[in-house]
Amino acid sequence: MDSADGPKANDADSEAREARDTAVATRRFRLLVAGYAVSSYGTFLNMVALNLFVYETTGRALAMGLFMAVRLASGFVAGLVVGGLLARFSAKSIMLWANVGQAAVMLVLVLAPDGLVTGALMTVSVVIGACGTLFMVALRSSIPEMVGEDRRAWANSLSITGRSLAMVAGFASAGVVVSLVGYTAAFLVDMATFAVCAVTVALLPIAGGKGAGSASTGSAADGKDASARQDGAPADQGGRRWRPAAFLALAAAPGLGLMVALRGVDAFGSSSHNAALPIYSTSLDASNPAVFVSAFWCVWALGNIGAQQVIQRYARRTGRSVGALGFGYGTVVMSAAFIAAFAGLPLAVTAVIALIAGAADGLTEVAYTSHLQTLPATLRGHAFGLSATFENLGFGVGMILVAAALDRFSPPAVVGWSHGAAIVVAVVFLLRVAGLRRAERTGRAGLRKEKAVEGRPDRGDRDGAEVSRG
Repeated sequence: MDSADGPKANDADSEAREARDTAVATRRFRLLVAGYAVSSYGTFLNMVALNLFVYETTGRALAMGLFMAVRLASGFVAGLVVGGLLARFSAKSIMLWANVGQAAVMLVLVLAPDGLVTGALMTVSVVIGACGTLFMVALRSSIPEMVGEDRRAWANSLSITGRSLAMVAGFASAGVVVSLVGYTAAFLVDMATFAVCAVTVALLPIAGGKGAGSASTGSAADGKDASARQDGAPADQGGRRWRPAAFLALAAAPGLGLMVALRGVDAFGSSSHNAALPIYSTSLDASNPAVFVSAFWCVWALGNIGAQQVIQRYARRTGRSVGALGFGYGTVVMSAAFIAAFAGLPLAVTAVIALIAGAADGLTEVAYTSHLQTLPATLRGHAFGLSATFENLGFGVGMILVAAALDRFSPPAVVGWSHGAAIVVAVVFLLRVAGLRRAERTGRAGLRKEKAVEGRPDRGDRDGAEVSRG
């Protein structure tokens, strides 16, 4: 009886231990998301407050555009280098110092004398743009290590929910905060939100980053390569290793390069509705254009949050993520919804369209992030970094081209062209995924026949992956 009860007791202890570990990981990740949501509130608050401050300080709309351009360019460069940083430093240290850097630069802006305000603003633009990208890539690339591969869709959805709530709060309160307490107090609030996130990161054990690659992949070659990078390889040799790594990540799974390209085109489309919405809102109500803009983004956020709740329940019930197809179809629906939002339809219909756009946007982000997280840890940081670079490039180039186009064409036309391009690329991506599915089914059928001939019947199990498990 002892020998029979022994394995059962060990199994029970193992299950109990695993349940405790999962509960602890869940609680820690919820705390991290809470800190991230607080810092996201600061990010969206300062997007409004800083732009208004730049315009009020300089008196020129061009300066506001330059501020945004520098911010995007900093994020672009950070996306190129963050993969190499994650190979050398822990994700926790990158996330910590990214928040410390943002808090510090906001303090610099508050303390800057009048003669140095312009220089301080440019410094803020560089640091906020770069550190925001560094934090986001470090967080997303480390989620599988923090919560486990099978819970990444739930974790992605939770973090996006936190950011969406912060976006609504940040945009909704920015005007009130600035008008009631002034720019200095608003900047101090920003600084405090980044400090809260930094403290949260410092207090929590966060996996990922340095050394995660060899442990995750179990490859001796990967481990050797990682150790070579961390042990101080020569600059030129390290450069040769780093540069192809990001593009190697795109080749690691079929269709991944096209998926990242679609993300960049989607960012280009996003620039069109962000730039066109204030103009379109003014045409609807010139006396109070902010009402439509605020209402649109609030309804959009409600759709996004609602989608996250559905995705979280789906992930808990099935243990699966929405997949690459969800990303493609979601992009089509989202782009079509944004085009329809500028069609001059009744406000009630436009509200429903905004809700659909937000839900589709939430679906695409979870599907995309979960998909990239299926890569080996040695390539994951590079892939997320390159993705951030494509997104910043698409949004930055889009803002320039869209601003020029809006001088000559109507907002519905500009949004239609921009999001139409995203729909075209999304259809190409869906055709690519369908082709991969057919090839996979053909390969599985051939394998079943071969095993049946050998007397080893194939069960035909599927893990739900088309392009990858994501």
